[in-house]
Amino acid sequence: MKKSSRNLLFTTIFFSMVAFSFAQLKIGYIQSERIRTEYEEFTEAESQLQMEYQKVQVEYEKMIMQLDSLSKDYEVKRLMALDKGESIKQQIMQMERAIQTYQAEKVGPQGELMKKSAQMEYEILGKVREAVRKVAIDKGFDYIMDSSMGLLYAKPNYDVTDDVLHELRNLKAEK
Repeated sequence: MKKSSRNLLFTTIFFSMVAFSFAQLKIGYIQSERIRTEYEEFTEAESQLQMEYQKVQVEYEKMIMQLDSLSKDYEVKRLMALDKGESIKQQIMQMERAIQTYQAEKVGPQGELMKKSAQMEYEILGKVREAVRKVAIDKGFDYIMDSSMGLLYAKPNYDVTDDVLHELRNLKAEK
C-alpha cells in the first residue's frame, strides 16, 4: 500500500472513531436566568440584600442631612460675621470624611454589602452546581452547559432546568 493511501485510510478511520464517540455523548443545558428567578433562595437573598441596602441608604441620607445642616449653620454665621465659623468648618470636614468612610465600608467594592452579596451568591451557586451534578449523573449526561454562555441552539428536550430546580428544592427540603 502506498503511503498516501495509508494516510487516507488512517484519517478516515480516525474521523469515523471521533464521529462515533461524539454520537454517544449526551449533552444537556440549563437556563441559569430561570434558575435565578425561580429558585426561592436566590429571590430571598436578593430581597434580604435589598433590605440591607435600604437601611444603609437611610443612614447615609441622615448623614447627608446633618452635613447640609452644618453647612447652612456655617453660612449663616459667616454672613453674620459672628465668628469665622472655624469650629463648624471642622465639623463639616469631619462629617464629609465620615460619609466617605461610611460609603466605602458599606457599599464600596470591598464594603460589607458587596462581601455579603458575594458570600450569598457563592453559597447558592455551590448548591446549583451540586444539583446540576446530581441531575447529570442521574440522567446520564456527559456535559451540562449554561445556555446563557453562548448556546445558540439546543433542542428543548435537552433542557434540564426543571430537573435542576426540582433537585435544588429537594436539597433545601433535606436540610
